[in-house]
Amino acid sequence: MLKKVYGSAVFGIEAHTITVEVNVTNGIGYHLVGLPDNAIKESNYRIAAALQNNGYKIPGKNIIINMSPADMRKEGSAYDLTLAVGILAASKQIKSASLEQYIIMGELSLDGSVQPIKGALPIAIQALGAGFKGFILPKSNAKEAAIVKGLEVYGVEHISDVIYFFDKNVPLNRVEFDIENEFIKALDQPEFDFSEVKGQESIKRCMEIAAAGGHNIILIGPPGSGKTMLAKRLPSILPPMTLLEALETTKIHSVVGRLRSSSGLMIQRPFRSPHHTISDVALVGGGQYPQPGEISMAHNGVLFLDELPEFKRSVLEVMRQPLEDLEVTISRARFTVTYPSSFMLVASMNPSPSGFFNDPSAPLTSSPAEMQRYMGKISGPLLDRIDIHVEVNPVPFEKLTEERPGESSVVIRERVTHARHLQTQRFENLSSVHYNAQMQSKHIRQFCSLDDPSKALLKSAMERLNLSARAYDRILKVARTIADLEHSECITNVHISEAIQYRSLDREGWLG
Repeated sequence: MLKKVYGSAVFGIEAHTITVEVNVTNGIGYHLVGLPDNAIKESNYRIAAALQNNGYKIPGKNIIINMSPADMRKEGSAYDLTLAVGILAASKQIKSASLEQYIIMGELSLDGSVQPIKGALPIAIQALGAGFKGFILPKSNAKEAAIVKGLEVYGVEHISDVIYFFDKNVPLNRVEFDIENEFIKALDQPEFDFSEVKGQESIKRCMEIAAAGGHNIILIGPPGSGKTMLAKRLPSILPPMTLLEALETTKIHSVVGRLRSSSGLMIQRPFRSPHHTISDVALVGGGQYPQPGEISMAHNGVLFLDELPEFKRSVLEVMRQPLEDLEVTISRARFTVTYPSSFMLVASMNPSPSGFFNDPSAPLTSSPAEMQRYMGKISGPLLDRIDIHVEVNPVPFEKLTEERPGESSVVIRERVTHARHLQTQRFENLSSVHYNAQMQSKHIRQFCSLDDPSKALLKSAMERLNLSARAYDRILKVARTIADLEHSECITNVHISEAIQYRSLDREGWLG
C-alpha cells in the first residue's frame, strides 16, 4: 500500500516541502532512496525501537521509501517522525484520512519521545504558503513555529501523541503565540543598560550617534577603560526590531538551532562576540553543507570584534564584501546559498601591544615603531568601512565613585528611534538605503549639502589635521546623523566639527 506524508528541508533560510512516499508490498527489504544522508539512513534503527517500545512495529515486508524531490539532498534526524508515521499508515497500523494535511517533523528517541529540530520557523512559513492545514513538531520548537499566523501548530512530546491523533482522533494541544505581548516585554527589559556605565559621557555620545545612523565604530583605548562594557550595551539603544526584522533574525537562529525554547521569536537585537581565534568559515559561514556564520547570526544586530588586531588578517578581509553588500553568498558545486548579514560592526583594540602608549605612569609602554606594526595588522580597506574612530580613556576615580546613575538606555533609544524615523522618511524612495551609514557618494551629494562656513571648516580641518580623502565621505555621513539627532534639516559647522573628532585613525601623527 502506498501512502504519502510530508516533511520539509531547509536550504539557507528557506524551506522546501519534501514528499515522503512509503510503499509496503509483499516481500522482505527496507529501501530508503532520495539522497538521504547518514543520519536519515540510520533512522530505521531509531524508528524500529521507538515503535516496538510503544506496541507497534516495522512490518516484515518489502518497504520502499522515496524522499521527493529525489535530486535534493536531505540531511539530519528531523525526518524520524515523518518516516515512522508513513510506515504505520502504509502498513495500515493507523488510520490516515487526514495525513496529507500536515507537515510532520521530529527526531525520535528509542523510547518514542520526540527531540527538537532545527529550522522550525522557515518550515512553518513554507507549510502555510504550500497550503497545509497544520504542522506537527516537537513541543520545544512549537512556540517558534506558532509565530506563523493561519497555521495550526501542535507541539508533541511523544510519538504516541501523534499516533492517537491520527488513529483515534485524540486532539492535540494547539500552541498559540502572542507577538504583541512579547514585543512589549522585551522593550522594557534590556539585559544591559547604559545607566550602569560610570563616566565616559563622550563615548556614550559616540555610541548614540553610531546607533542612530547605523555606523560601524572602533574603540581604541588601554585595558580597563570600558570598551567591552560599552559595546555590550549598544543593542539596548538600537531601535526596536520590526516584525519583519524579528522574523528574519529568528529564521537564521532557527536554522542553526540557537533559539531558546521559551522565547519563540527573537525580539532583542542579537549581539555576537566571536573569539579572535575564529576561522574565516566560522565567521562568514560555510562548510560542506553551508551553515550561517557569525556575521549572519549578527544580522539586524551587532557584531563585536574585541582586540581587532589579534584576529587573523584573512578572517578580517573576508568581511569586506558582506559589509558592503549586507549579505554573503556561499557557493558549492551543486548549489548556492545566500544569507543576510546586515549588522553593525563594533571593534575594539588597545593602542599598542602592551595596551598603553606614551603613558609615563603605565607599567609597560610601546615604541612608535611597535605601535605602527600593531596597527598595520588592520588593512586600510577594512578601516574604510568603519565610520567612527574614537579614543577611550580610563575612567577617573571621581567618576567611578559617583552615586548618581547615568542616562538610561530607554531614554537614549527614544532619541535614536526618532533619528532613524527621519532617515526612513528621507530614503523612502530608495530600496538600497535605509539609514545614513548605507549612503553612497551620489546620496551624500544629494542629502549632505553644506553651506559655505561648513565647507570652509571641513577644508581647514582636512588640511591642518592631514585627514585622508577616505575620511571626507565618512565625516559627512556622521555629520548628517548628528544633525538628525538634533532634528536639524541642514548640516551646520557645529555638526561638522563634532564629526571631525571621530576620525582618530585618519589623523597624521596619531601613531606618535
